[in-house]
Amino acid sequence: MPYFRVRQIEPLLKANYIKGGDLDNAIVIYDKEMSQEDFDHLAQVTGTKHMNSKELGYISGPLRFNNEPARHKLLDLIGDLALIGMPIIGKVIALKPGHTTNTTFAKKIRHALKRQDVMPPIYDPNKEPVYDINGIKKLLPHRWPFQLVDKITELSKSHVVGVKNVTGTEAWFVGHFPDEPVMPGVLIVEAMAQTGGILALCNVDEPEKYSTYFTKMNEVRFRNKVVPGDTLIFSLQLLEPIRRGIVHMKCTAFVGDKITTEADLQAIIIKNK
Repeated sequence: MPYFRVRQIEPLLKANYIKGGDLDNAIVIYDKEMSQEDFDHLAQVTGTKHMNSKELGYISGPLRFNNEPARHKLLDLIGDLALIGMPIIGKVIALKPGHTTNTTFAKKIRHALKRQDVMPPIYDPNKEPVYDINGIKKLLPHRWPFQLVDKITELSKSHVVGVKNVTGTEAWFVGHFPDEPVMPGVLIVEAMAQTGGILALCNVDEPEKYSTYFTKMNEVRFRNKVVPGDTLIFSLQLLEPIRRGIVHMKCTAFVGDKITTEADLQAIIIKNK
């Protein structure tokens, strides 16, 4: 059941709103004294009985509960937070909540949850990798300075995790930028694509007879910069089964638990001539 303040009624009526509203399906609060003349005019417009303008309270009849407005606000809050799409395990304290603040809060939580959809892989530098640098060289044709993956730590038919140790001796840091070295975003995407190449080749027999070529990228976002001393961890997951050599992957790059780069990448597997 909606509720209104008396001073809101006439502007709403003039705007051609609340056509289906009456005192049987709404709570009207008289919380700020107005002249008897204006109060009588409003009663005439709404078709309600005339009352004493000195007496504040409710002009829609007795409440069913003493805290009915608070219950109404609580139900609004519950409904608005349902937009998050999953239950909240916690305590929510709301001070003078409204639909605008409620939905803004819900959007912020949804945004935070979306960023947690992909969790950073657990990286143990002491664990034996699936492929070290020499194993990667047997699968990928890239060489210095464009071999951008140092090791593969996890590999299955549908996902792969790769690692790149970023050092100050990388060739691009000479000019990008001398006083504030930052790894170029396009090279981060290239490193993700090379990691994806390992994923693609693990799905074919005799992978040494094939190459992968980067064909498309979508939804690329750079969230945090990458600098010398960082360890980049790439987590790639197939978005759909590989068909006709087309590989479509969701790629996320992390430094620690922070996402640095996200992208949807597509590649094609082609047999070498």
